[in-house]
Amino acid sequence: MTRTIWMNGTFMPDDQATVSVFDRGLLFADAVYEGLGVLDGRVVDFDYHMARLNRSLDKLDMAAPMDGPGFAAMLTELIARNDLDEGFIYLHITRGVQERDYLFPDGLTPNVFAFTQPQHGARASDPPAPLRLATTPDLRWARRDIKTSNLLGQVLAKRAADAAGADEALMVDPQGYITECGAMSFFAIIGGRLHARPLGRDLLPGVTRRTMLEVAAETGIPVVEDRITPEQAYGADEAFATGASSYIQPVTSIDGRTIGKGSCGPVTARLRAAYLDAVRARM
Repeated sequence: MTRTIWMNGTFMPDDQATVSVFDRGLLFADAVYEGLGVLDGRVVDFDYHMARLNRSLDKLDMAAPMDGPGFAAMLTELIARNDLDEGFIYLHITRGVQERDYLFPDGLTPNVFAFTQPQHGARASDPPAPLRLATTPDLRWARRDIKTSNLLGQVLAKRAADAAGADEALMVDPQGYITECGAMSFFAIIGGRLHARPLGRDLLPGVTRRTMLEVAAETGIPVVEDRITPEQAYGADEAFATGASSYIQPVTSIDGRTIGKGSCGPVTARLRAAYLDAVRARM
């Protein structure tokens, strides 16, 4: 079935969208993106996504091609045209097209496109599917806080995890500490405390992560921002991962070791329910 996508101001069938071979996003991964969840036919945490998008654009010295209301109107129409009640939107902005050159001139016209995808995890109304993780080296570049389309490190990590029989990668930095999953943020519950790696240049500032931590604080769950090792995670009472269209998903094993009781733990379940209530209340 053909989807409707949006590209450079026009809604069109997905098989009609093209980009030049000289696009800098294709040649250099000179592009940023956002992955936005859709719940009840509306974008989840739109303002947080726009804040992160604008920060990524600013860090790469790229001008925003649209303002927030323009993006909101476009995404709302995209959701309607694809009859999407719950799922995912991918939004991509490249620096533009020029002859291949590491240096770029000012004033290039960006290529901007967006498309929808089905729900990545369990629907909000269904029990969350458990995740099996496998640790892999974190091979990404040093500015992981900028959400660029340079995702080869994650591709290799997720492929290695799949080969190990896992659902998702759990990346580990050269110092031996967990950073995050291949496409999700990672958290562990140890001794009743929620452990979250502090934000920095080595970590993507996840939007679902941000809202989940706000919800944890509101519900009285103690949060510790620190770095933990895989060995500490193996002994966690619970673990979970967060993502735009998977919400909060329990982690039941890491490297074949069962986490907690091997099922969705009570803190994880409580956070998932409170998170869904919170984002619905402000949409």
